[in-house]
Amino acid sequence: MALLVALALFVAQAFNLALVLRDRTAFRVAQATRPAAVQIADALDREAQGRALLQDRGRVRIAAASPLTPAMHAQPDLAHELASQLAELGVPVRRVAVALASPNQYALRPTRIERRMMARDGMASQRRDALVMAVQQPGGRWLVVASPWSRNDSRLFWRLLAQTLILYGAVLLPVLWIARRISRPLRELAAAARAYSPASAPVPLAENGPPDVQAVIAAFNALRLRVTAMLDEKDRMLGAIGHDLRTPLAALRVRVESVEDDTDRARMVETIAEMNRTLDDILSLARMGRPSEPPTEVDLAALVDAVVEDFRDLGAAVTFEEAERLRMRLRPSLIRRAIRNLIENAVKYAGAAEVTLEAGERHAAIHVADRGPGIPPERLDDVFDPFIRLETSRNRDTGGIGLGLALARSIVREAGGEIVLAARDGGGLRATITLPR
Repeated sequence: MALLVALALFVAQAFNLALVLRDRTAFRVAQATRPAAVQIADALDREAQGRALLQDRGRVRIAAASPLTPAMHAQPDLAHELASQLAELGVPVRRVAVALASPNQYALRPTRIERRMMARDGMASQRRDALVMAVQQPGGRWLVVASPWSRNDSRLFWRLLAQTLILYGAVLLPVLWIARRISRPLRELAAAARAYSPASAPVPLAENGPPDVQAVIAAFNALRLRVTAMLDEKDRMLGAIGHDLRTPLAALRVRVESVEDDTDRARMVETIAEMNRTLDDILSLARMGRPSEPPTEVDLAALVDAVVEDFRDLGAAVTFEEAERLRMRLRPSLIRRAIRNLIENAVKYAGAAEVTLEAGERHAAIHVADRGPGIPPERLDDVFDPFIRLETSRNRDTGGIGLGLALARSIVREAGGEIVLAARDGGGLRATITLPR
């Protein structure tokens, strides 16, 4: 806003300068030509009364030829104005010429008053530019009038510059103060909007600034309260759904034990377990952003090793390269679940997994690699979407509904990290979890 006001002031001052220069030019033209025309008319009247015009003395002098030379700067506008002034005064002329001359081109003699002042102050005669006006009469005689002429308009420039600075000071300073008063609460509002997290209790933002800005901040505070209330209601609803679904599943699990056929019983048990895992994944994914587990200081290397040991106990071919202790602050249950989902994904589709932990200065990376069929490069990002399964590389016999990777990415991003998939040389897939230290 301040820049727009400054630009508007600059444009206004430019127009003002153009108008002032135009008016000043018109004034200088009239100031130079009107006295000269009056002097010429008076001189001709005195000559008609018997007082002859001289060649070397007087304001109006006679000359046999025009004193103007090609080296002088001709002023056709002044010549036209002088001719008009003489015509109004009834002075007949054949030709009028006006030019600016330097001291070397035309010696301007000081007036009687100027000579007295210079003699009194002990000053030498100053050499000045002259405006030479030559008027040829019908008889061929030339009348010459010369007056001092200043080409330097620096005083006008500095006057306009001072006026512009005063305007900028009088207008821009209040505008900058108002803009700062408005922008500060707006910046605070933008920062509060960026920092908003469903996991933390909403703290009302102070309603500062002009009334319009205060109204916006008040609306934001009310909106944040409504969003938090809706999320709380969603969590309560998810808890009720999870309880209502797990109760019949538990009852089914008890009834399954009465099935006599071992094969059918095993399939039913596995189906119920798969339904429980799916329900857990769905509820966990829906609750992301509002975890109930607080961040704690844990050893990431020990956490990864514990997840790998769980798979080894189940007979899965999972290897882990021993790593040094790596203390980090995170939510251990959620990170453990994200790692487990990646390892489970690798074991499910490749039969084995290789897990490594790499510690950097600012980040820690957990790599889970396999030698499975892999994923086409153009579909690597699609598998992170919920309920997405790539039939070209994942058959339905392996189970699952496509929530494992989506849940893992949500967990890692909630911790401030990122998870990416990349193809391995020689076939297979490498999943990398990067967490900030």
